Order: sequence, then structure tokens, then C-alpha cells
Amino acid sequence: MKGRIAKQIFVLAGVAFGVTTATYAASDQEAAGKVVVQPLLSTNVTSSGQPIVLPRDATVVFSMYEIPAGAKLPEHKHLYPRYGYMLSGELRVTNTVTGKSATYKSGQVIIEAIDQWHHAENTGTEPVKLLVIDQLAKPGGNVVLQK
Repeated sequence: MKGRIAKQIFVLAGVAFGVTTATYAASDQEAAGKVVVQPLLSTNVTSSGQPIVLPRDATVVFSMYEIPAGAKLPEHKHLYPRYGYMLSGELRVTNTVTGKSATYKSGQVIIEAIDQWHHAENTGTEPVKLLVIDQLAKPGGNVVLQK
């Protein structure tokens, strides 16, 4: 399981930082053969169509979220780019600015809207496990809650 998660993190990091499809030969000391990297998504816009603009001197933060079945996340927004990779479960994200909703499942990538209010809900029967990568302009958080 740890190896699978490490591979998924490697693939997501490649997607987040623009690595293209590549095959890497294992060293002579390894019997694993070849590692194949398959991009999951390539985009320069967020889920609401905004251009992705990276902060200067960015701090990259990796987080693992576990959201129980039926749980609802409060309305919030992100000030900087945020990328998510669904490891398991089902998550519906509703953008209250555009009125659009999207449901994400295991193996899908979420490119969050920047500075737009939205909320999310675990619509499945199992916990959502979500790997999140934030690119911040300064150390700190990337979530602003609606008051």
C-alpha cells in the first residue's frame, strides 16, 4: 500500500509540475524493470477556467485529507493554487460563484478554483482520502472560511 501511495504521489507531483510521459530504466541493481509514468491531467486552468498563476518563491505543502462518509466541508476559498488527487471515495465540489458542481472519484485530479467560494461533500459510502498539494506565496494556510 505504501508503495502504491508513493507511486501516486510521484505521478501527481509530475502532473503538478509539468512532467510529461516518460519511461525510466531501473538501475542494474534493481530487478523491477521499468517504471512507467502516465500523466493523469495536463492543464493550465482551474476547475472554473481561471489561468493557473504560480506564486513567486512558492512554498509547496503536501497534505493528506480524510473526509468521513456524509461529511460536508464548509464554504471556503483558496488564495493560491491547490491540487488534489483522489485516492479513494467520492467528493462533490460545488462552486458557489459559478453554480457548477463536479463529482470526483478515486484516481481523478482536482484543480481547485482560486479565490472563488465553494464547498464540498463526501457523497459516497466510504471515507474520501485526498492528497492535496498547495503552492503558497508564503508559509501558512491556503483556506479562507466563509463567515
